[in-house]
Amino acid sequence: MSKKFAEHTGLNLVRTNKDVLEAWKKNDIFHKSIDERNGAPQFIFFEGPPSANGHPGIHHVLARSIKDTFNRYKTMQGFQVHRKAGWDTHGLPVELGVEKELGITKKDIDNKASEKYISTEEYNHKCRENVMKFTAEWRELTEEMGYFVDLDNPYITYDNKYIETLWWLLKQLYNKGLLYKGYTIQPYSPGAGTGLSSHELNQPGCYRDVKDTTATVQFAIVENDWNALCKKQGIKTNSWGTPSFIAWTTTPWTLPSNVALCVGPKIEYLVVETYNPYTANKATVVVASTRLSAYFKPEGEVKEGEMPAYKPTDKVLPYRVVGKVMGTDLEGVHYKQLMKWVKPVERIGELAPAFVTTMLRRIKIKYSRAKTAEIHS
Repeated sequence: MSKKFAEHTGLNLVRTNKDVLEAWKKNDIFHKSIDERNGAPQFIFFEGPPSANGHPGIHHVLARSIKDTFNRYKTMQGFQVHRKAGWDTHGLPVELGVEKELGITKKDIDNKASEKYISTEEYNHKCRENVMKFTAEWRELTEEMGYFVDLDNPYITYDNKYIETLWWLLKQLYNKGLLYKGYTIQPYSPGAGTGLSSHELNQPGCYRDVKDTTATVQFAIVENDWNALCKKQGIKTNSWGTPSFIAWTTTPWTLPSNVALCVGPKIEYLVVETYNPYTANKATVVVASTRLSAYFKPEGEVKEGEMPAYKPTDKVLPYRVVGKVMGTDLEGVHYKQLMKWVKPVERIGELAPAFVTTMLRRIKIKYSRAKTAEIHS
């Protein structure tokens, strides 16, 4: 007996979608596609679980459409395809949502001295309620898009059976010698008292623009190297204080481990005679020409005559440019180690690719892999 297919004279996709969904529901097509294949080879699908404490979005529709395509294809190949839904209930967003709703912080949990005291049991119970907050919306989306998955018997990641299964799997990996202890740098939240995943770092409000204190550091250049550089480049200096490279950093606490400065081979650097703005001592500094205005005001430039005196209370810092060099001219120039510590290994030459694009940068690795002004201890 031949089957007749519905003929559509107009393209009304919304109506067609509703008609198909109603037919699938009336005839229980999802469960029939499984039950009719009892005894057939199985293809097991556990959905990578979404977090039910957040609203579903269009990106979930796209991802689930791809998943559904594979499951339907395996069904057409004759496999019995069990599709199990799941809810991801682990994660910092759940805790933060509860804490915001209750107006508490981690310090209030199990702290009877706090005015906002909440027991661990109460806190966990509230988290369990919060994490399943939008399951009705998820079910509605799932059914309206025709995604075949078992929502009536989902796995839930806060369930002890699920948690114990993961611990069992980890034990199997450990017994096979596939686990090892290592170290890595992880973002950390002091307020939450935990490390942060890449997903958590993308939560709304995680990043904000702030103003922070930075430091410009002077790296005193070794006298012999300085004299050789000035002679080679024809720079006439007046022995105006200690010559130094100046480099900007947002992480001054790493300076004890500093081993090299990076310079751009095609970047122009200026040799500037000036004063230390805090001590008023004479100083000669090497700075990228494009960064001159970051440290010196135009009205402070001395083009002729003697350098005027300077006091730390003065608003304008006098300076004069006495020479220009390229980054390649600075390669191999040594500077004094900021703090007497471990003497680093010294290598340059073919191990120094030209990757620096702006001003002076500092590095704190075993040896430089950039055009460098080397360290001298």
